[in-house]
Amino acid sequence: MTGGRVVCLGETGRNFAAGMSGGIAYVYDPEGNFPARCNMGLVALETIDTEEEKEEVYNYIKEHVDFTNSSVGKAMLDNWDEGVRKFVKVFPLDYKRVLMERAKALEEEAA
Repeated sequence: MTGGRVVCLGETGRNFAAGMSGGIAYVYDPEGNFPARCNMGLVALETIDTEEEKEEVYNYIKEHVDFTNSSVGKAMLDNWDEGVRKFVKVFPLDYKRVLMERAKALEEEAA
């Protein structure tokens, strides 16, 4: 993955994020075993901690449900407050650095 966003509602294979240089993945991990299947060489694992990001992921799942009638997605949306805490945010380290540098440059420009 080199850009964009993806939400994974099911189990992932092993070596997830190998070669992931951009974008953000949100992986539903109710059992807490995703880190063992993730290639940690280029990414950090984080939580979804802003309301904006929670809303973004909710809307992606809602769109998925609207198009597919997914029972998994429906159940997740019905129990969102609990389910959102079980997501892992997969954030490529270089991508995060670039975003932070851009934000800093914009702040300096505005000052």
